Order: sequence, then structure tokens, then C-alpha cells
Amino acid sequence: MPPLTVKTLLAGGSELKDITVKGWIRTRRDSKSCSFAELNDGSARENLQLIFSAENGDFSALLPGLLTGAAVAVTGDLVAAPEGARQKLELRVKKAELYGECDPDKYPIQKKKTSDEFLRTVAHLRPRTNKYAAMLRIRSELSFAIHNYFRNNGFFYVHTPIITGSDCEGAGQMFSVSSLDLSNSAALPKTDNNAIDFSKDFFGKKTYLTVSGQLEGETLALALGKIYTFGPTFRAENSNTYRHCAEFWMIEPEMAFYELDDDMALAEDFVKSITRHTLEHCAEDIELFARFVDPALMETLRNVADSAYERLAYGDAVKILEPNNSKFEVKVSWGVDLASEHERFLTENYFKKPVILYNKPKDAAAFYMKLNDDGRTVRGMDLLVQRIGELIGGSERENRLDVLEKKMADFKINPESYWWYLDLRRFGSVPHSGFGLGFERMMMLVTGISNIRDVTAYPRVPGWAEF
Repeated sequence: MPPLTVKTLLAGGSELKDITVKGWIRTRRDSKSCSFAELNDGSARENLQLIFSAENGDFSALLPGLLTGAAVAVTGDLVAAPEGARQKLELRVKKAELYGECDPDKYPIQKKKTSDEFLRTVAHLRPRTNKYAAMLRIRSELSFAIHNYFRNNGFFYVHTPIITGSDCEGAGQMFSVSSLDLSNSAALPKTDNNAIDFSKDFFGKKTYLTVSGQLEGETLALALGKIYTFGPTFRAENSNTYRHCAEFWMIEPEMAFYELDDDMALAEDFVKSITRHTLEHCAEDIELFARFVDPALMETLRNVADSAYERLAYGDAVKILEPNNSKFEVKVSWGVDLASEHERFLTENYFKKPVILYNKPKDAAAFYMKLNDDGRTVRGMDLLVQRIGELIGGSERENRLDVLEKKMADFKINPESYWWYLDLRRFGSVPHSGFGLGFERMMMLVTGISNIRDVTAYPRVPGWAEF
């Protein structure tokens, strides 16, 4: 029979006889008459206090092994704690079994505060700390909230390929996938001009890890109406910033018959909904981050959940930012792709709430974004939030075949590689829109954690693929 969890016991609030709990020792201290230990099993932030006393058994042989990190099973009575105790219940142990010892002199996770930089080097153990266990519980609940939102709003969950032959962003920063032994040049198949002949590779062409499921998602939306993907994406971008990873998870809805205004409205409602859900269902864990990581976290999250987001045309944003150029490292003028410092100025200093920036310059936008009648801007949008900057990027997709072909030519994209994507404009083309939300950035928002490497269990960044 599975053991009861600490979360269930503490939430139940009832005294119970002869129950078994299993977990890891966080701390232990001894008094003249008994020993006190804190046990955590990962189910909740709170520990369960264990009382080892001589009147309930002889624990003298066991206690020396009950050190921080040791794994144990304990059986006893859950009783009311003395008045004034931090918890209402405690376990008076009658039987205990030591599953796994832990040498405190070698165990990297100690009660004292340890830096995030060090904990990344022991990522296999850092989930045992309060901070990272709380992060992972929030990550789990936030994932559920995302699926729940789309299910309740009539979306179908689809799975787009992780291995792809197309570059959604057109930037070429992709990881190659090959079964060829690229380390042995002499054995590689070659073309007439001495290039690698990928027609002899596993898939018969050059393939990559996906940067986005958007293009394939569009094909499915134009059959099912409203779909979303939620899966891993990869960018071979040599960027060592606090908000970039080489591997991350993306949520990408695509909707037939949605125009830009519909896209922006959905993005706002989506972010508000999953933020409210997390505040409601992860209150204890979020409180930890509000106390020890970001004192302004609760104010930020309430602002995100309750404010009416500002909708701001790119041209109007430039008019706001240009007079403040002395504050920026990158100076703003029309046509400049706004950077994080500009996005945060708009959300934190000027409007003091989330902003949806729309009608971006066409030269700073992806090829698939629908061209506006002015010929200078596209129907793209970015949802910006405090402390993070861009949380969502999306657009109304270009649904006119001739315009899309012209844009692909401008981007030097081979249309033959995208024949299937162009078919969507040949056969029953309709206005359609979508967006992508980086899951790790959403995690940064709801936890207050400042570095993307600390909102995922095993970060993948340039120069680091440990574990």
C-alpha cells in the first residue's frame, strides 16, 4: 500500500493511529528525553515533525543515521502538537526503517543558504531544496492549468514533429539531426561539388530539431478550427542571457478565422487565467518565492491577473520611448526591434501593467506575419509583462498566396521546401492567427526567479548539457 503523503496528513488535520510516512530527513535535533526530526516527501513545502521518544521504542541504533538527506519510513500516531507549535500535528514514531544513509560531510545540500550557481552543478539533487521543490510543484500545476484552459475553450491538443525539415523562424539557428558519422569525413557520402549528400541520410534530406510547431500547427488548425501544441523546442542560438535556453517548452495555439484583435484577446485572457489558477492552487509555494526571492511578486501577479492590458501600436511605442533614449543602451527609432530594456520600460515605468505591442515593422518580423495595407508593418503582436519583457509572440498569419510567396522571396526562402505550407493558401485559405508562449518565461513570471536556468530541472544552455 502506498504511504500517506505529508501534504495529505497536514491538510486533513485529524489525529490518526498507526500510519506510515516515507521521505527524507531535512533536520534533526536531540533533547534529553527525545529526538525531533523534520521529514519531507516532496508533496508539500511543509515538513512533518517526527518525535522519537524512549517511551515508544528504542531508537538508539537508528538515530545516528537520521541525518540530513537520509531516506526513512516511519510508522506511528499522528497527534495534536503542543499549543503554540508551528504545526498543528506531529508524528509520534513507534517504528522506523532507514532506507538510505546520507553522509553529511559529502552531501551538497545543506540547511545553510546555497547559491543558484552552485545548485546548477548538482541539478540532480537541487529538487530536494525548498526553492526548487516549490518551483517544480508550480511547474506541474501550471502545466495542468494550460491544458485545462484550452480544453475548456474548445481547443484540440495536437502533437507536432520534433524532427523537422523546415525552419519556422527563418533564422537558421537550428540543431541538425543526422544518422551520418559526421566525425569521419572520408566515410561521408558526397555530392558532385564535394558537399555532404544528405539524400543518403536517414530521412533523405537535411533535418533539424524544431524551433516551433507553428507551421505544422497551422495545417491542423485549418482542419480542426482551434488547436494547441505544448512541447519542447530547440534553438541553436549562442545566447547567454537570463531569459534564453537552447531547449525550452512552448505553448502554441493556432486558430482558424481569428484575426489580430482576436489573437490579442485570447493571449490576454490566457495569461490572466493561468496566472489566477496558479495563485489559487499554489499559494503556499508562491508565498515562499514572495518571501525569499521577489518581495514584489504578489503585487506583480495580481497586476497581471486583474489589469486591463494596454494595447499599443509599435509607432506609438516609439513615440513614448524616443524621448527616453538616454536611459537605454540600444537607442530607439522607427524600425528598431525593441529589446528587453524597452519592453520593461513600457510595462514597469510607463504603463505599470502588461502591454500588447502590435503592428510591428515588417523588416523586424517573421515571413509568415500578415502584411498590413501600409506596406511597412505586419499584423504581429508581442505580449509584454513586468520583469520579463516579451512573454508571448504572435500574429495573424499571411493567408494570401501571392503576398506570402513575395515575402518568402524577400527572405530568400526556397518555396519548394514549403510547398505544403503554401498549399494552405491554395485550398480553402482563411484568415487565421496564433501565438507562442515560452513556458519557462511564464515560470519566471509566476515564481519571481530571475534566471531561466532555474525554472527547469535540467537547463540546456551554450556550453552546458550535464545530466
